[in-house]
Amino acid sequence: MPFSIEAQKRPEGTKPNALRRDGKIPATLYGHNGAESIHLVVDAKAAGFLVRDAAPNKSVVEVNIPELSWNGKTVMREVQTHPWKGSLYHISFFAQKG
Repeated sequence: MPFSIEAQKRPEGTKPNALRRDGKIPATLYGHNGAESIHLVVDAKAAGFLVRDAAPNKSVVEVNIPELSWNGKTVMREVQTHPWKGSLYHISFFAQKG
């Protein structure tokens, strides 16, 4: 089953908790352009489904960033959750070569 998620570039200076209140989850994409990383936001509902269904470090996730015209295969590397609420806090993606 292929996994995919759409992301937007995270606006400069936005606070992570403000994003979460607005229904967005902070995310980071590593290795999409060499050693460069990019800060993103994804829809909290879509991220919840992705985290529920995809296995970290195993599942290939297609990440689409329309405003940067970037689309590629990644691996969901790290998923951070709130210590006792269990709510999603942050997702890290690593781009795959090729």
